[in-house]
Amino acid sequence: MIRHISIALAALTMVVGLSACSRHAATGSVSATSTAAADREPGKVTKTEDVPHNEWLAGAGSAQRLTYWTRTSEGKPALSTGSVFVPSGPVPAGGWPVVSWEHATTGLGDSCAPSVAGSDSGSKTYQSHWLGQGYAVVATDYIGLGTDGVHPYLDGRAEAHAGIDMVRAARSVAPTLSPRWVAIGQSQGGQAALFTASLATSYAPDLDYRGAVATAPATNISDMLSLLTPQTPDIGIPHVVMYASFVLRGLAASRPGLDIDSYLTPLGKQLVHDAETLCAYPMVGRAKGITVGQMLSRPLAEGDLLEVAAPIVDVPITGYDRPLFIGNGTADTDVPPPLTTRLIADFTLRGVKFDYRSYPGVDHLDTATAALPDSTPFVQRLFD
Repeated sequence: MIRHISIALAALTMVVGLSACSRHAATGSVSATSTAAADREPGKVTKTEDVPHNEWLAGAGSAQRLTYWTRTSEGKPALSTGSVFVPSGPVPAGGWPVVSWEHATTGLGDSCAPSVAGSDSGSKTYQSHWLGQGYAVVATDYIGLGTDGVHPYLDGRAEAHAGIDMVRAARSVAPTLSPRWVAIGQSQGGQAALFTASLATSYAPDLDYRGAVATAPATNISDMLSLLTPQTPDIGIPHVVMYASFVLRGLAASRPGLDIDSYLTPLGKQLVHDAETLCAYPMVGRAKGITVGQMLSRPLAEGDLLEVAAPIVDVPITGYDRPLFIGNGTADTDVPPPLTTRLIADFTLRGVKFDYRSYPGVDHLDTATAALPDSTPFVQRLFD
């Protein structure tokens, strides 16, 4: 049992008047409401900024940071930020095809937003690869990273909305972008890319969605949460506490009515509070020497937490109507192979068509790069 718990824990290492006067008042109210609604349409840009040149992707001819409207998982308007990188060189017929990049875990605080803090060198190299293949790269920060409120970490539908609306927003400021696009994500972004793939054509019929690439996707998260109790053993991986803190704070941000505090010890409450502002690596340092069991006052399987969490964080197993690529590494301890194997089995049982590749000896951080020899021609075929 401890071995199974250890595998699960590592996977967490995831909205008519009666007088002329009253009639005029009503008309004015409707007009104001309509205007406000139009101003908050998904993809509506509220602000543009130049990206500092040292943060440009290699091969970019222009780079902008956008603030734009999107939707929460409950369909409420919310602001997100992100970056748009357009290749240099002649614009191809029909415009630049678009890669919507959905990033891995960076943290929950505004300072953790890639468009603010800058992407790490590995992510920049990876995104530059796609730019070099002749695709514009648009990269959402997700809701709450760089905008008001706490980022609803691993709220898959909210992540997907932000990734899709980033394409809409980018096309409104960069007219050389084509409506043809794909979603590509790693880790948290892999989970986001799968959510995106499940709803892209219904959420944005105005765009031409072609397919998705998900590497090392976070999956079966509610099942992992169900195993966490005050008696959960220490497996010596600080990432576990970081992920648990981020997931619980993200759930509280997604559904404020969920009483997360009732599951936490005083230490757990402090860690979840710290998760609001500490980015990933500082949060790992904060969690050093602390176990998940020390965070919890009762099992997460008690009460309604898992019932509420499952539809928020668990990857959909239906709704995929375009080609899908999934890759994982056999040495991944953040998203261990058994979790991806279960996802593949669920997809197979429901007739979902996908291209699955496993990379021997590859760890979590290197999965996206290891998959490039397979994912690059896969994406090229989507645009052929």
